[in-house]
Amino acid sequence: PEDLPHVFERYRRGSNVGNRTRGAGIGLAGVRQIVEQHGGRVAVESEEGGGSTFTTVLPLAPPGTPE
Repeated sequence: PEDLPHVFERYRRGSNVGNRTRGAGIGLAGVRQIVEQHGGRVAVESEEGGGSTFTTVLPLAPPGTPE
């Protein structure tokens, strides 16, 4: 839970990861950047001991496109 506000920061890794998992901490930051460039949003919800749910919402058409 203490890591939740920071999961989309570049080079950020969870405090419970340690050295057992490889990675640079750029994956979720990249996801957020790509989604936002396409006019969408990404969010995370987490429950202690229950895992996390990541939600990505993308528009059906680019912003400003007539319906």
